[in-house]
Amino acid sequence: MDRLSVKIGNLKLQNPVTTASGTFGYGVEYADFVDLDRLGAIFVKGTTVEPREGNDYPRMAETPSGMLNSVGLQNRGVDYFVGQIYPGIKDYNTHIVVNVSGSTLEDYVQCAQKLVDLEKVPAIELNISCPNVKEGGMAFGTSCRSAAAVTRAVRDVYPKTLIVKLSPNVTDIAEIARAVEDEGADSVSLVNTFLGMAIDAERRRPRLSTVTGGLSGPCIKPIALRMVWQVYNAVKIPVIGMGGISSATDAIEFMLAGSTAIQIGTYNFIDPAISMKVIDGIEDYLKRHKLNSVSEIIGKLEI
Repeated sequence: MDRLSVKIGNLKLQNPVTTASGTFGYGVEYADFVDLDRLGAIFVKGTTVEPREGNDYPRMAETPSGMLNSVGLQNRGVDYFVGQIYPGIKDYNTHIVVNVSGSTLEDYVQCAQKLVDLEKVPAIELNISCPNVKEGGMAFGTSCRSAAAVTRAVRDVYPKTLIVKLSPNVTDIAEIARAVEDEGADSVSLVNTFLGMAIDAERRRPRLSTVTGGLSGPCIKPIALRMVWQVYNAVKIPVIGMGGISSATDAIEFMLAGSTAIQIGTYNFIDPAISMKVIDGIEDYLKRHKLNSVSEIIGKLEI
């Protein structure tokens, strides 16, 4: 299986297939459907300093070839994760990556500090798509200045692998990627969800309590692929690609566009065993194309 291994900074993954934060719980929820030890990594759900209830219902809506969500980072807080959840998941034979979210720069720093000493959490993923409450609610990831500031602040206190998850709701995502790379990010993951909305025409009401929400699923794949390709060509750090992956072929397309690893998100809800099928499918692709290593396809799009 070493032919499937990839490296994200100092972090070696046994294969490039990982599961996206917010779609796979803490892994244990999927234990009946997949062999968790076969995964490259599990990106666990968004974690904040303080517990969060999330947004009011309804907070999910199905759309053509995708879904909208406005769950709102519902979680019990980082202290609960460290004390209650981590002991139950730390013995998986895969990497646990915690998705760190916050409303202020200080929130991110505090949350990251509390995760440093967890031996089986070798990396964090900074979710910079969160609104910055101190600066008018604009997401941290929508300007180079604020994306750089939060990356720099966390880099100062977090010595392990730092992955920054980029928002696609920007004019130039490559510019944001370069900004976080300059501040010490070991990797970037993209794309997060696109801002969208759904309307109930009969009731003349939005389908989500928050009116707008994050769009994910196969409908976003062509845009996500384009953004991954642009970022791959703009930075030197590894790219983790996601956005509508529902098959091994999709995953391979993201790798050809420049992804060192990929995340499967929404499709976990449709087929809970999809990650296993994608691992097997990548292995089959390498055999059919007589390739010795998955690294031989990363960024190998021929133009």
